[in-house]
Amino acid sequence: MTNLEKWEKLSQKLDEIAAYGRTIGKLQFDMECTAPEEGLEQAGEDMAIIGKQIFALSHDKEYESLIIELHEDCEGLTPVQKKAIEHLYERYAKEKNVSAELDYEMSMASNKAYVDWLTAKKEKNYAIFRDSFEKLIKLTQTFIDLRDEKKETYYDTCLDEYEKGGSIAQLDAFFAALKERIVPLVARIKAEGKPIRDDFLTRPVPIPQQEKFSEYLLEKEGLRKTALVLRTTEHPFTTHFGANDVRVTTHYYEENFISNIFSTMHEGGHAMFMMYEPKELYDNHCSDYMTSAMHETISRFYENIIGRSEAFVHFVMPKLRELSGDTFDDVTERELYEAVNIAEPGLIRMEADELTYGLHILVRYELEKAFVNGEITVDEVPAIWNAKYKEYLGLDVPDDEKGCLQDVHWSGGWGYGYFPSYALGNAYGVQILRTMEKDIDVFGLIQEGNLIPIGDWLKEHVFSIGSLTTPDEWIKAITGEAFNVNYYLDYLEEKFTKLYELK
Repeated sequence: MTNLEKWEKLSQKLDEIAAYGRTIGKLQFDMECTAPEEGLEQAGEDMAIIGKQIFALSHDKEYESLIIELHEDCEGLTPVQKKAIEHLYERYAKEKNVSAELDYEMSMASNKAYVDWLTAKKEKNYAIFRDSFEKLIKLTQTFIDLRDEKKETYYDTCLDEYEKGGSIAQLDAFFAALKERIVPLVARIKAEGKPIRDDFLTRPVPIPQQEKFSEYLLEKEGLRKTALVLRTTEHPFTTHFGANDVRVTTHYYEENFISNIFSTMHEGGHAMFMMYEPKELYDNHCSDYMTSAMHETISRFYENIIGRSEAFVHFVMPKLRELSGDTFDDVTERELYEAVNIAEPGLIRMEADELTYGLHILVRYELEKAFVNGEITVDEVPAIWNAKYKEYLGLDVPDDEKGCLQDVHWSGGWGYGYFPSYALGNAYGVQILRTMEKDIDVFGLIQEGNLIPIGDWLKEHVFSIGSLTTPDEWIKAITGEAFNVNYYLDYLEEKFTKLYELK
């Protein structure tokens, strides 16, 4: 059998695995957006059972042999097909010692943990989630123990899952740089910053109007309406089942209209990456291998660099007034811009301003590093969370809902190690912005409401190589230099010093 014939046989198997994967994904989407509360457990069981089929197919001897043989000799395949084999072999090496029983146990545990998390959050009671949480951590450690090759610690392995090459050493240095410059800036704003008007941010905006505005924002981002679905959920997310079926979710609060605006912009950024990866990658099972920080780069780019810019506020102000009647007639563009950029420590990560957001991620990074590596127990998590919010943000946490239960991430299998991706994505985004500005008038286009050239630039320089490169290779290919956190920190200092009229 030639290598090309091996590839074609492997592709047929991958097509079948992908179909089962999409089915699980659609059940997951239904579970989080549509299913009644009493149906959640059954949905989880259904996903676990279908997951058995994926496990069986991906541990079939012929399937494994094809991957091993093509990994040893891939002569005659295209560069994209070779990269797909590289990804598949890497996954095979990590999972080859996992039994079907253990894989099923992880699926069931993850689905139960999600249900328990929803209940615990609703009742503001961490104890409801505690046992499921502990089980997921132990299962994650068990999966890692089964690998032939391991990183230095459990958490280093988790980081590498989401950000290839990521490590505690790298992130400790990154977050130290953030603390060194962000914490003093937050303190200066509190001590010296001018007052910013924000009374209008809690004015009610009916949810139907917010829905129309969300649809408008996604259209402006450049997403194809015929390949897009917008729904609501408890914790917004975006998923997709190929480039032609992308699903965005948000959450509406009648008296917090900006929450939905930036949630929609953020999730729309994820959708852009999903919808506009090159067709060749989708056709050759090489899509979706970008790292989490690459993905968060684009979501945070649309949410913050575009969405919270003065240029964008100028553009959307007329549309906001149109959809909300006379609600904001007494609010100027400048007042809205300043209000959506208020740098004020808050309890909720998803509502955090652009400046203090990194401190929310720092809390989660330090916690999950500790509990994954067994340095603290799950029973200690709420108290340590509360103590860190007091230390870094100066806030008292009133309950578990606004504390350690606010995020969905720790309720899923392999849910540890993702949070740093948000902070890295913020930093990657500004470095990419500075390169993009050499080619196009970014903020001039934003002020006109013409985001299409920005999307086109991202398609050519960013989306095209995400699944083909490591993070280090990716940022260097885009910007011509290695990752440099100072672009991000300079951007924050410049923006907020000017916003608050600091000396």
